[in-house]
Amino acid sequence: MSYKFKENFMVANQTISTASTIKVTKGKLSGTVRLSGAKNSALRLLAASILTNDQVRLSNFPNDLLDIQVHLEMLWVLGKEYVAMDDTVVIRQNRMLDTELKWEKRSIRNTLLILGALTARYGEGRVPLPGGCKLGERKYDIHIMLLEQLGAKVWVEDGMLCAKVGLERRLIGNDIYLPIRSTGATENAILCGSLAIGTTTVWNPHIRPEILDLIQMLNKMGAEIKVYGQKCIVIQGKEELRGVEHEVIPDNMEALTWAIGSVITNGDVEILNFPKNHLDVPLVFLKESGMKIYEGENSVIVKGGTAYPLEISTGPYPGINSDMQPLLAVYGAMSNGVSKIVDLRFPGRYAYAEELGKMGLDFEIIGDLLVIHGGRQLCGAKVQALDLRAGIALLLAGLTADGETIIENAWQIERGYNNLNYKLGQLGVKLIN
Repeated sequence: MSYKFKENFMVANQTISTASTIKVTKGKLSGTVRLSGAKNSALRLLAASILTNDQVRLSNFPNDLLDIQVHLEMLWVLGKEYVAMDDTVVIRQNRMLDTELKWEKRSIRNTLLILGALTARYGEGRVPLPGGCKLGERKYDIHIMLLEQLGAKVWVEDGMLCAKVGLERRLIGNDIYLPIRSTGATENAILCGSLAIGTTTVWNPHIRPEILDLIQMLNKMGAEIKVYGQKCIVIQGKEELRGVEHEVIPDNMEALTWAIGSVITNGDVEILNFPKNHLDVPLVFLKESGMKIYEGENSVIVKGGTAYPLEISTGPYPGINSDMQPLLAVYGAMSNGVSKIVDLRFPGRYAYAEELGKMGLDFEIIGDLLVIHGGRQLCGAKVQALDLRAGIALLLAGLTADGETIIENAWQIERGYNNLNYKLGQLGVKLIN
């Protein structure tokens, strides 16, 4: 396949509506759906494309996601060229990239990885302070720490996070001890270490599927990265990396969404390309809480039925990710009994419960504990998608509610669900924009 690049960016076959408000009525999810590439992996792979002059081709790529489109445009602003078509994106570079990301539109948290990649590649970088979902206090002090330990000076100036290396213009490998198992900091350390001088060892990393996907791609590009379980990651720095063709892993959050949606709407959904080995722990809890799963060779079938109460605590992979808890809260709301959720990573992440409360959810927050008294019929209401995962939880709740649910700020959902309207249509549900 050949690609025609232009001096300005282009996105082919773009169909996303970027609706600010959607209306949801009661409906049953039933049919077959194929998972898209994982948002949380695809964004990291885009940052990794900064580390090479050569062409990068990514397949199973979720081109329609709003966050992906923001990141691609950021790459174009820096000097990359790309073409995005269907589920493929091809990125190339014909000149030295700008080391300052001049960006005044909506920001995303991935700017932290862009800063790391620019500093690793060119010895300096300037990016807007990170955006993304406001989940409690998501600081970036660990990112500053790891850049400084690799030899960079880091400071904030005029709303920009800046980093610069000395005269050698390259980061210097070092031991990096992460105080918590941070996904973003682990990824940034990997990106930086790939082009650093010498050996970088990342202690106490967060090993999860998206990070293993990033490491696999970088190793294809000529990096030398070895993983020693949750103990450490060892990176032998290289002077340069080459181009690559790589397929993005399936989105486990999308998989969980359709599985939970099938149960609570009493549907019957076959999910193709289902990443069973990425969801071992949450599936154990869900199976014990009534989810009926039938496994095929490369898919699962989830049949609707009775949801039972659950008690979960979020934690590092392979545990239950913090992103999953709004979906699990809706599952608990559909069960007869009391469900309990503890989010120790982002203890302030229960604001979505207030929105579900507008639909009739009976809940209470006791310290860091969310208690849900399930089994109460929800009713349609006007609610706010406070962030991506809260938004999709409200959408699923709307499919079970009497009357019409109006979700404002619905663009938040489109940040993370590729071809959402099309896939819902495949499953027998139509949204009203």
